[in-house]
Amino acid sequence: MIDSQDSATQRILLLGGTTEASRLAQALAAARMDAVFSYAGRTDAPVAQPLPTRVGGFGGVDGLCQYLQAERITHVVDATHPFAAQMSSHAVQACARLGLPLLALERPAWQAQAGDHWQHVPDLASAVAALPTEPARVFLAIGRQHVQPFLDVGRHWFLLRLVDPGFELPAAQGAVVLDRGPFTLANDLALLRQHRITHVVAKNAGGLGAQAKLDAARALGCPVILIDRPAIPHRPTAGTVAQALQWLGVAPADTGVHAATDRGV
Repeated sequence: MIDSQDSATQRILLLGGTTEASRLAQALAAARMDAVFSYAGRTDAPVAQPLPTRVGGFGGVDGLCQYLQAERITHVVDATHPFAAQMSSHAVQACARLGLPLLALERPAWQAQAGDHWQHVPDLASAVAALPTEPARVFLAIGRQHVQPFLDVGRHWFLLRLVDPGFELPAAQGAVVLDRGPFTLANDLALLRQHRITHVVAKNAGGLGAQAKLDAARALGCPVILIDRPAIPHRPTAGTVAQALQWLGVAPADTGVHAATDRGV
């Protein structure tokens, strides 16, 4: 096992896709660390990174192992979205196979507060089943990949907020707005009021950039169907960029750059 504190000999693979990943990339670049940033490639115009960047999958656990060996990676930091369960699972398996140190930079999940009306569900199918029996106007804050099962219910109207253009909904079934986080309470209150939203469906991604929709739902008394995070094999975790830098043995530098944005919806 490689010593996770020996920063002088490190070559780091940073699996990104979150605000925290972008902030860690900035810190690693400022410290002149040898690191590669990896995107899944699901966003057409991702935030530019200060590190060498690769885009796309690895081809499963075997492909990831081949990449780690070919690139002489010594440390892996998984800062993917909390719902990127397959990539995270592959990272656990590949690092275990090769004996490489792995750290998950994982933002804390959202916790209900006084005034929240949350219904926790384990997965997307359960979220569909939890929709009300009467027609509702639903802010569907789950991205665009899994929309169809909700549309198939037939009786509801859905609002989607996406980063990239090119995805449309039938006018009778909903609308799409384009925006990129972080979002504010004032803006999300206006959004929910404008579209007369009665319910919110969201993934429990955590983080501040996409929390405003939950704060707005609380203020307006809207019920929230909250999809819990998927199970991921055990791995060491850090909750902050500072903790990840400490694990890597990297002294943080004040870059003065705070331009990263949250891909939350």
